[in-house]
Amino acid sequence: QVQLVESGGGLVQAGASLRLSCAASGRTLSTYAMGWFRQAPGKEREFVAAMPRSGGSTYYTDSVKGRFTISRDNAKNTAYLQMNSLKPEDTAVYYCAAHYDPYGTRYYTREYEYFYWGQGTQVTVSS
Repeated sequence: QVQLVESGGGLVQAGASLRLSCAASGRTLSTYAMGWFRQAPGKEREFVAAMPRSGGSTYYTDSVKGRFTISRDNAKNTAYLQMNSLKPEDTAVYYCAAHYDPYGTRYYTREYEYFYWGQGTQVTVSS
């Protein structure tokens, strides 16, 4: 099974950028579809972005379209979430997640579709 560790969170001002990393160990990330979720204080965890094992197509929640980019570097066994033009409402704990899909070409957007999760990294955006 794969273990995931997020990093790259922090405290930034509105308009700034951050790049979150999700480092995988135990299994090769190239056999997993990847997703990013976030949970703001007092709210349920929500979907942010996803991409299939094969790369290529990506999918985003409406609130981050045009600002966030999900990507992966299979050689480094790492997935990323580039976040630009950050807003205070982006403040949350961000989680990466993996869905074992060695032959698949689709992305997944629902929490229950992901079995493997990282511990989360805090992103705080001040106004």
